[in-house]
Amino acid sequence: MKHTLTLIAASLALASTAALAQSQGVSKDELVLGSIHDLSGPLAGFGKPVRFGMMLRVDEANEQGGINGRKIKLLVEDSGYEPRRAVLAAQKLVNQDKIFAMVGHIGTAQNMAAMPVQFQKNVINFFPVTAAREMYEPFHKLKYSFAATYYDQMKVAVPKLAKEKGAKKVCTLYQDDEFGLEVFRGAEEGLKSIGMQFAEVTTYKRGATDFSSQMQKLASSQCDMVVMGTIIRETIGGIATARRLGFNPTFVGSSAAYTDLIHKLGGPAMNGFYATMTVQNPYTDEASQPIRFWANKYKTKFNEDPTVFSVYGYSLVDTFLRAAGKAGNNLTTESFIKAMDTMTIPPDIFGSAEMTFGPTKRLGSNSTRLSQLQDNRWKVVSEYMKIDGAK
Repeated sequence: MKHTLTLIAASLALASTAALAQSQGVSKDELVLGSIHDLSGPLAGFGKPVRFGMMLRVDEANEQGGINGRKIKLLVEDSGYEPRRAVLAAQKLVNQDKIFAMVGHIGTAQNMAAMPVQFQKNVINFFPVTAAREMYEPFHKLKYSFAATYYDQMKVAVPKLAKEKGAKKVCTLYQDDEFGLEVFRGAEEGLKSIGMQFAEVTTYKRGATDFSSQMQKLASSQCDMVVMGTIIRETIGGIATARRLGFNPTFVGSSAAYTDLIHKLGGPAMNGFYATMTVQNPYTDEASQPIRFWANKYKTKFNEDPTVFSVYGYSLVDTFLRAAGKAGNNLTTESFIKAMDTMTIPPDIFGSAEMTFGPTKRLGSNSTRLSQLQDNRWKVVSEYMKIDGAK
């Protein structure tokens, strides 16, 4: 009897070890991925194209037989851009749907709320669609981020533009939350490097629609350059208000404002606005044939023009699949991490910067460049700028 119990205990231990080795979301013929987007809230204009871009790359992979014989299953939940809903969505995807990895989750506060749910079950947070430093700091083996942070973007771009424009009074309007503060702090640090500081600072609460008092304040201070810690409607509303007041400084924002929605919704008043960025917005009549081909393929599938967020979705899934393929047939969280930590991702057709990862490096690239709205179209106006010493 004692011998039998010993055998049973040993069998259970082996089964337990096998279960630990086999990561959730992976079977012989399927790999399950999850994502959380804003499909119904203030950033739905970003969430929808990210989702479509991800779907396009997943469909391409599955049409070619999947990755190492596994078809990709992508499950998407809606957070409405609310951290509380992001937690509930993460709990469903991680505990009920048993996803292998969370890919392309949108929003800073939303990711920060959801990551503890994932990490408890050893689920990777892969390439969240936010440029906050918390996406790779503090170090955690399950964090992978691709974008130069808002802080670093502004730290390098604002002093460069201020010098080019001969700005005398640099001011800022930013959203009073984690996102806006990152833009503000990065720009503040960048200005210090050229012996300047903000001449005037003003903020707004998330969801605000009236920027009259803020723009009147900046105009009264005779600001000739304004750093915008804004996203879509706040960028449009703020600049449109300034134009009506006859206030026309140089406006510059972060990659959060680098979207075709700025000129599509804001019209000619948005011309002249600068934003930091990496990959190009994919216009269907783009001069680059590969981008034009891709953009028209996307439009044919989804019946709408792609945006830079479509590219984010497509590219992040592409990178994930490269690593999953490199990890081989025995795909586990650990084998995926090992593959990622030896990866070099070359620039793509959209002009992205090269990305590299390592055992202690969880940010793919810290390079950024500037684009400007000219004739209702984004035009790249600078080479890549890299932050020295950034992780």
